[in-house]
Amino acid sequence: MFCYQCGCQLSEHDFCTACGADVSLYKKIMFVSNRFYNDGLEKAGVRDLSGAVNSLRQSLKFNKNHIEARNLLGLVYFEMGEAVAALSEWVISKNLRPEKNIADDYINMIQANASRLDSINQTIKKYNQAYAYCIQDSKDLAIIQLKKVLSLNPKFVQAHQLLALLYMDGEQWERARRELRKCMEIDRNNTLTLRYLKEVEQMLAPDEGAKKQPARRKSEETLRYQSDNEVIIQPLNVKEPKSSSMSTLVNIGIGLLIGLAAMYFLIVPSRVAGIRSEKDQEVRELGEQLDAKTLEIQDLGSQVDSLQAELEEKKQELEGYAGTDGTLSSMDNLLAAAADYLETEDVDATAQKLETIAGNVVLEETSESFQKLYNTLLGIIGPGLAKDYYDEGYRLYYETDYEAALEQFTKAVFYDAENVNALYYLGNTYRRLEDYDNAAAVYDELIERFPGTDRARESQKFKNEMEAAQ
Repeated sequence: MFCYQCGCQLSEHDFCTACGADVSLYKKIMFVSNRFYNDGLEKAGVRDLSGAVNSLRQSLKFNKNHIEARNLLGLVYFEMGEAVAALSEWVISKNLRPEKNIADDYINMIQANASRLDSINQTIKKYNQAYAYCIQDSKDLAIIQLKKVLSLNPKFVQAHQLLALLYMDGEQWERARRELRKCMEIDRNNTLTLRYLKEVEQMLAPDEGAKKQPARRKSEETLRYQSDNEVIIQPLNVKEPKSSSMSTLVNIGIGLLIGLAAMYFLIVPSRVAGIRSEKDQEVRELGEQLDAKTLEIQDLGSQVDSLQAELEEKKQELEGYAGTDGTLSSMDNLLAAAADYLETEDVDATAQKLETIAGNVVLEETSESFQKLYNTLLGIIGPGLAKDYYDEGYRLYYETDYEAALEQFTKAVFYDAENVNALYYLGNTYRRLEDYDNAAAVYDELIERFPGTDRARESQKFKNEMEAAQ
């Protein structure tokens, strides 16, 4: 522990031995902050996430510069599906301690994966839309949106709770209990979840746990049982008055008629209404899916028409250039690659053909139409391939297989020159292989093309370290 005034390390005394400042109260505050942090750490270890959040917030109230508490709070938020709150805590932690902070790795882990970042954005938008539907009393649409949210982020506790609340409002108690059980698997002692679950359990078994009242007299003993939603109380030890057999049969007949009438007017309509509601829900969900598929088919059809029209245009332009610059064979190969992609959409085969074409000709010396068609086709298949090569290279890089990672990052940059992360890790891979010339060249390119970014600053730092080592 260090003095808040001069920064010197404190001893067991209640004053700073360097500047003489009174640090007794300061020590107590730091001890309380650390105790709340330890309590939050223990609760997080047993998945009491909401309790851990409360303890860690208390720790930060006493010491806002507690880096470990802030990083742990971000991890707990991320485990509860609240990625935005987690990123906020990690960004604050990084600003408080820029160097040797594990929060930097957490932030890079999320930012390096573009699909995860997009999924987080979609989750937030859809959850807000579901909340707006609830306010507008469009509960069916809210349920559909929340199901989409949970398909993207299954650990989003607030989405599970809101979906369970909607099921409770619609008296779908079993579905509400399933959602609340999922919340319990993520956060075991969430107060709101426990309160909802208690209400659901009471609705599913209203008489469970109720204490039976002792009988006062033997003649007042009764038999209780439940029929559907009604509780039947039948007295015991009651002597029936003597009556004739005819009156008994009449009473039985009247009872049967009353029972049938009650079943017809009370039970059957509720069952029919319940079945009809479930079927209507299924029809709405199928309608939503059908509309989405129809829009997707229309979009793909328009893309195919656009690509075919563009291909025809490029064919016409290519016919005008045939034989003028000696690249007729390369043009034929390029057109064949484009045609094969439109017919089969085989990205890997198209990529191999483009690599072959790039190896046989100098693109800068070809015609403008040739370059335009080549770049268009590369732009269609390049981002997806670049992402695959980047992900594979990222995995190999952290497995220290730098030779294999170098090949993957080189292809990722070839297919997507705007991928700043691929360019950054390409330079890092050269540096790990001690190929400092190529590493410096890659860092210079990144600094020139992406000035002012975090990757540019890190590249400049690594470049300075290499120059100092040489």
